[in-house]
Amino acid sequence: MTNQLTTSEIDVVIAWVDGNDPMHKKKIKPYLNPQVQKSDDIAGPTRFGSEGEIFYCVASILRFATFIRKIYIVTDEQNPNLDDFVQKNFPENKIAIEIVDHKVIFKGYENHLPVFNSRAVETCIYRIPGLSENYVYFNDDFFLIRPLKKTDWFVDDKIIAYGNWRNLILDKLLWLIKPMKNGHKPVGFKDGMIMAARKYGKKWRYFHLDHLPHPLKKTVIEDYFTKKPALFQSNISYKFRSGNQFNTHELYYLKMLKSNKAIIKPASENLLYIKPVNRGEKYLKRKLQMYENNKDLKFCCIGSLDLATKNDRNTLFNWLKGIIKIDF
Repeated sequence: MTNQLTTSEIDVVIAWVDGNDPMHKKKIKPYLNPQVQKSDDIAGPTRFGSEGEIFYCVASILRFATFIRKIYIVTDEQNPNLDDFVQKNFPENKIAIEIVDHKVIFKGYENHLPVFNSRAVETCIYRIPGLSENYVYFNDDFFLIRPLKKTDWFVDDKIIAYGNWRNLILDKLLWLIKPMKNGHKPVGFKDGMIMAARKYGKKWRYFHLDHLPHPLKKTVIEDYFTKKPALFQSNISYKFRSGNQFNTHELYYLKMLKSNKAIIKPASENLLYIKPVNRGEKYLKRKLQMYENNKDLKFCCIGSLDLATKNDRNTLFNWLKGIIKIDF
């Protein structure tokens, strides 16, 4: 019988890496070759870049999702050292924060470590000891920007699926005509979803996920990989992101949708996506005005912040500070 904790409580899991850490650079160096290193889609510096987003990510959860039981931060022998920051800004905080090392979630499969591949890590997230049945997966560049309720992620035994159906054949054709870069077809976010849909048996369409937190159920993923262990082992075996890998969350969403356990909501109506790289000078002003004008925007993703100009980074961090009401 499922205990009360796993049916009523919600945890958050955040995948995090500090690519600026000298120890991380030392660890990854033996596995890099020139082609891999200059490919941003595989192992370029921006894939591991950190500008301190984890502080804002965690703070946004503490501020706007006070119903969360626990936050797990999954890392590779690193620690963001959040204690003083949390104590200063949230002295009454009751949400536990725990660091989980890759060795814990890869237990029994340590031969694949070290790994520098978010798709492999995401495949193992459900193996965190003590993780609640209902949990929400974040990247460290995801932020909450307005107060949330549990029902923004879970309604009874169903999840809120932020996304939309897309034509699998058309998007696969678009991939085929995509130009080569650094000697290979770029491995994109969408490609992992298409691969997952094909693994699941979909021929005509797939469910397109966006860059926002994903509500997940531990036993659904666990059951799927228990029945398909070869699929699990294959997906965690790549040191760096590969076009042969699938997006684990896409498999999960397809399973939930098939069993009528998902309520679809358009991501575009709830997500403010910002990628401040090579944009016009009015880009940020327009994006931040969208937040003011649309009170339904609850989630924000700021992609490739490490590639933004210093002024744009400062603008966005100051904006987040004001919304979340934090100080350093």
